[in-house]
Amino acid sequence: MSPVLPHLYSPFTIRRTVIKNRIMSTGHDTTLPTAFAPNDALIAYQRARAEGGVGLIVLQVAGVHETARYTSHLLMATSDDCIPGYRKLAEVCHQNGTTVFGQLFHPGREIMETSEGTAPVAYAPSAVPNQRFHVMPKALPPRMIDEIVQGYGEAARRLQEAGLDGVEIVASHGYLPAQFVNPRVNLRNDNYGGSIGNRLRFIREVVEAVRAETSPDFICGLRFSATDNDLDGMTTDEVSEILIALDGIFDYFNLTIGSSASFGGAVHIAPPMAFGSAYGATTAAAIKRKVTTPVFYTGRVNQPQDAERLLAAGDVDMVGMTRALICDPEMPAKAQEGRFDDIRACIACNQACIGHFQLGVPISCIQHPETGRELQYGRLTPARVAKRVIVAGGGPAGMKAATVAAQRGHDVTLYEASDRLGGQALLAQLIPRRMEFGGIVTNLAHEAELAGVTIVKNTAVDRALVERLDPDAVIVATGAKPRLPDIPGVETAHVVTAWQVLRDEVNVGSSVLIADWRCDWIGMGIAEKLARAGCKVRLAVNGYMPGQRIQAYVRDQWAGVLHDLGVEVISYADLYGIDGSTVYLSHVTGKEPIIVDGIDTLVTSLGHDAVNILEAELSEFEGDLHIIGDCLTPRTAEEAVLEGLKAGWAI
Repeated sequence: MSPVLPHLYSPFTIRRTVIKNRIMSTGHDTTLPTAFAPNDALIAYQRARAEGGVGLIVLQVAGVHETARYTSHLLMATSDDCIPGYRKLAEVCHQNGTTVFGQLFHPGREIMETSEGTAPVAYAPSAVPNQRFHVMPKALPPRMIDEIVQGYGEAARRLQEAGLDGVEIVASHGYLPAQFVNPRVNLRNDNYGGSIGNRLRFIREVVEAVRAETSPDFICGLRFSATDNDLDGMTTDEVSEILIALDGIFDYFNLTIGSSASFGGAVHIAPPMAFGSAYGATTAAAIKRKVTTPVFYTGRVNQPQDAERLLAAGDVDMVGMTRALICDPEMPAKAQEGRFDDIRACIACNQACIGHFQLGVPISCIQHPETGRELQYGRLTPARVAKRVIVAGGGPAGMKAATVAAQRGHDVTLYEASDRLGGQALLAQLIPRRMEFGGIVTNLAHEAELAGVTIVKNTAVDRALVERLDPDAVIVATGAKPRLPDIPGVETAHVVTAWQVLRDEVNVGSSVLIADWRCDWIGMGIAEKLARAGCKVRLAVNGYMPGQRIQAYVRDQWAGVLHDLGVEVISYADLYGIDGSTVYLSHVTGKEPIIVDGIDTLVTSLGHDAVNILEAELSEFEGDLHIIGDCLTPRTAEEAVLEGLKAGWAI
């Protein structure tokens, strides 16, 4: 127990299993498994979190029936072949005193893909389509319901045989068990439809099957959304009624928010930084007051102090801190020791965690690219020979490179041309509701300080400085600047860059058009900033939607904000020119121009140009030279930090 966080570090007992603290890593897709089974990459990923001190790890979903294959990279527990991999995983967790559960899963109509790339056949209680994936499911025949129920029981038996401490039935986010209890999705007229008793029949049969196949000490919990935040989803009152009816049947309820079935509901699966800390905990607390079953809560808790407050108030019994653990696997141990400043706090950007899953690539973190790459970067290797290293540029790339190189034993000096570390991240935090993005600067700067990096500000690196210092290695991370292409007519109008707007360096008129080539957070952020300032805003994007290149939950939530603010979106638009107050756009596939009149200010977000003067100056440098981040070619903070990691390892 920690004297600083006594509730968070008190043990919690379920049946005969003692969980050492109240920090939980909830089930989340990692895209690490291959052949639908736990592999070395997944084991190494979970080992890092177990070694970091987490009390409970709930593994990612395991399909219980062949029709549950909603992606090509989930786990499957439909065969005894899964047992050896699960056994290795359980052993790794137990060796570090961590309790481990497995998730048992069937998506119902919430299915994304097939291995053949064709549209899947999705099975649900009734043929009611979803909004998000545009899937029309087939109603489950009674025979298949029996198979699926039996599949839950057999899967639980396999996971217990592998040494896991329990299982969690996934009924959250509108997946199959929730589809059975939702009266707007379940339109059946047999024993599984109609009354609440009939609609609960599937869940009751599932837990009975699990109990029948496992020992009395084996834990069985239920994950459920306290509210779906979806017009056709479950309301808090309906969920309360359901969980009261199930009270005492499960060993715990793991409550979250949202639904996979709709765009508005799905943003709560991994809520972005626009949502406040633990914003859904009051709903979970209200349900806890109505049941005797222990209640766990998951949703936007990234600081141990916030988790402690929820526990101390008696609102919940266990707190899911999944993205916090993705960002900093050692967070539990650091918090228990009171080392709060050393915690690498999650900023809920969603780019490399849930964002990677939706791209079909392994999980990671933009601040901690070692996540998901534990087999390669999980154990820091000391340098064979200590070298003198210069890092030019104090943005995310430079700070990460300097930190890793110093941690490996090199003598590292980082030079930043301005008076602040952070690079473009300092601009990102100026966007409305994006202040947390500045946490990447705080975290990386603190890590560089802890590693012993010497930091020199207000000093640009040039060839003369390198020749004078004569280092063994130079890492160039000098970043980028706004791209300013020739725009016909620019001299006739008021044209400014997104950077200037964010820094409040320019006056902006009442009618604004934003030319957004990047289709990322910049255009959407500038649009929100100016709309909230009272401007009439048109956002012209060189793509099919604003935020096309950013993670879906961030984009979709933001799209709703811009709609409510009255921002007019012009899609498939390329900036052609300007004449006074008239902006000329060309449709990227059409032949007719798009002409927008009455514009006071044109704001450009047309990409960036690499600042690579130093690279050219050092073309004859005989030492170890690395070019990383935007000065290599402009991209995002994720690539910058990853290349910083690689450069630090390479020296």
